[in-house]
Amino acid sequence: MHKHIKPSGVEIKARISNTLFHTIESHCQQTGESMDHVVQTALARGLGVEHHTVYQISTSTALVDGVYQGCVDVGTIKGHGDFGLGTFDSLNGEGIMLDGHVYQALSNGDVIEPPNSATAPFWVSTEFEADRELTLEQVLTWDDLCQKLDKHLNSDNLFVAIRIDGIFEEINYRVVCRTNPGVDLVSATNHQAEFTFNNVTGTLMGFWSPSYVRTLNIPGYHLHLLTDDRKHGGHVHGIRARNIRVRMMDASNLVMALPETPQFLKADLSHDPSEALGKAEGAKS
Repeated sequence: MHKHIKPSGVEIKARISNTLFHTIESHCQQTGESMDHVVQTALARGLGVEHHTVYQISTSTALVDGVYQGCVDVGTIKGHGDFGLGTFDSLNGEGIMLDGHVYQALSNGDVIEPPNSATAPFWVSTEFEADRELTLEQVLTWDDLCQKLDKHLNSDNLFVAIRIDGIFEEINYRVVCRTNPGVDLVSATNHQAEFTFNNVTGTLMGFWSPSYVRTLNIPGYHLHLLTDDRKHGGHVHGIRARNIRVRMMDASNLVMALPETPQFLKADLSHDPSEALGKAEGAKS
């Protein structure tokens, strides 16, 4: 049995009009967003509070060591942003969060919207509001994309949320398969589904993380794909494209929620997972 992480923050009581309540309720039903998320977003924008905060569940070291038990549900994740990525209980597919919707890319190639009760062992999300925007006229490889994005990092010490939209001449991605608890990440990613598509329209979303957080997060670039038709997606490791739109957001705040599952509490997380992460990611960090 896993223990859910309680949502962070302060609970408040406020009286609002019936009309406003029904408007919020209708919006949540149409978009799938939680009421907490809608109200918090509206308050933050109305009061001019910047959302440049990364919310993270668990650590990369735990993931490397096979701590895959779901510890927070999708409904809670939706309350901490509208953009991000992660994975699901037992490493069952790639997690994608775009425009407030959460998607699960499965190893059979399907993409579904999981129920709010579905759980994740690792997730990173934010409220995405771009600080800057650029167009990359030509991208030849994954390494080429990383090098071009490097030129637009404002600091080596901040997190950066990255959204890339466009038509991808070629995109290579993988999706992890459901794995038994305790199997290390390198072994788990030796058995994964690989996909290649040509001339597909979609979005890459994810983060660049500083090297000093390698025991907490995946250092460097970590991007997932979701096609515009919402039928394909996964962890990107190869790309060729022209005239793609890039939006970037610096994040100086990090909020972490650590699991209280027996597996996490007993795990030895004292080692450096960099080498294992490099092998498992299969792409330049």
